[in-house]
Amino acid sequence: MEHVRGIGGYFLRAADPAALNAWYRDHLGLDADAHGLWHQETGPTVFATFESGTDYFGSRGQQTMLNFRVRDLDAMLAQLRAGGADVAEETQDMEGVGRFGWVTDPEGNRVELWQPA
Repeated sequence: MEHVRGIGGYFLRAADPAALNAWYRDHLGLDADAHGLWHQETGPTVFATFESGTDYFGSRGQQTMLNFRVRDLDAMLAQLRAGGADVAEETQDMEGVGRFGWVTDPEGNRVELWQPA
């Protein structure tokens, strides 16, 4: 049986794609090229489904949520706050998994930040 080998891309609709690309570059350091190609560090990727009524993603209109691995969650959240980003006050610790925080991008997409255990 053939199987997938990894995530090949994640695509977002945006009212202003150039501005949203710039936000991800300037606030999260996501340095993609002109074609959107980004070479990420090796690490775990989680694929999980949630109940349709979950509020974990923020707005009920948001059907998926992007999750980025980070080295230092506290430093990343402080950097985002200093840059004027909409950062959730709460964080979550999950034993054996790691720590989580959230930011909402300028288009209203809730993004999860994960510092693996």
